[in-house]
Amino acid sequence: MEGLPFIIIIGIASLVGLWILFYFIPVGLWFSALVSGVKVSLIQLVLMRWRKVPPEVIVTAMIASSKAGLKLNRDELEAHFLAGGRVQLVVNALISADKANIPLDFKSATAIDLAGRDVLEAVQMSVNPKVINTPPVAAVAKDGIQLICKARVTVRANIKQLVGGAGEETILARIGEGVVSSIGSAQSHKSVLENPDSISKVVLAKGLDAGTAFEILSIDIADIDVGINIGAKLQMDQANADKNIAQARAEERRAMAVALEQEMKAKAQEARAKVIEAEAEVPKAMAEAFRNGNLGIMDYYKMENVKADTGMRDSISGKGAGKGTEGEKK
Repeated sequence: MEGLPFIIIIGIASLVGLWILFYFIPVGLWFSALVSGVKVSLIQLVLMRWRKVPPEVIVTAMIASSKAGLKLNRDELEAHFLAGGRVQLVVNALISADKANIPLDFKSATAIDLAGRDVLEAVQMSVNPKVINTPPVAAVAKDGIQLICKARVTVRANIKQLVGGAGEETILARIGEGVVSSIGSAQSHKSVLENPDSISKVVLAKGLDAGTAFEILSIDIADIDVGINIGAKLQMDQANADKNIAQARAEERRAMAVALEQEMKAKAQEARAKVIEAEAEVPKAMAEAFRNGNLGIMDYYKMENVKADTGMRDSISGKGAGKGTEGEKK
């Protein structure tokens, strides 16, 4: 009974030692590779552990590629993993490309993977083309009518252009530009509505997939809606602008006329003030003439008599005119 705890401790230590041994020496993984026809030694598996490379990932990839008839180098797989690549994804892409007769080598696949693209999705898109729906594109025909167009673009991945090639955003931008150019060159919006395939032909003829990671297979116009009359709206805006300009000019002329009228009134008031001022000087001049002996009292009376006679004549002539008018009425 006294030696029982010692035996338990030895057993536990043995189990821990076996676990550590099988962790650093993956015998089960080595045996799986052996029965699958993949040559890899236990020393190489242990060294993978020390290089911080999971042996399961490398051995599994080598087994899958061997069963698919591909020969991959273990060192290249480890180098791709250490570079941050996705080893299993690359191997699956190589297997899919080989089955679909798509030319893809290990170097190109790893370059595509390290570039941040999904190489397996690219291979699948090469087999099954992808359909991209464009957002609504508004364009105006030469008759001023706006058309809103939606298109479906069928594209296939171009394996050779995946590294350095433009993505879907560039494809959509180029197609939008082509649609605007095609509708804008049409004489009438009716011709576009009658033949929507003319847009597809014009856009496809431009070679919009150049320099991109895709190959455009077809462009189908899904829907065309008639928008607003841009030409009429622009004419209305121009007419309103012209009206506002004319109103502003008329207001300017009115303000100038009011200012001129005020100026004339001011000048008239100034003239009347000068007349009143001159009339105020007359009594002073007469008084000065009396003092200097240039004007006598009789001369003054004669002048007053002339003024009175003139006023009487004016009064009589006014009354005579009135009587004559009454006589003519009778």
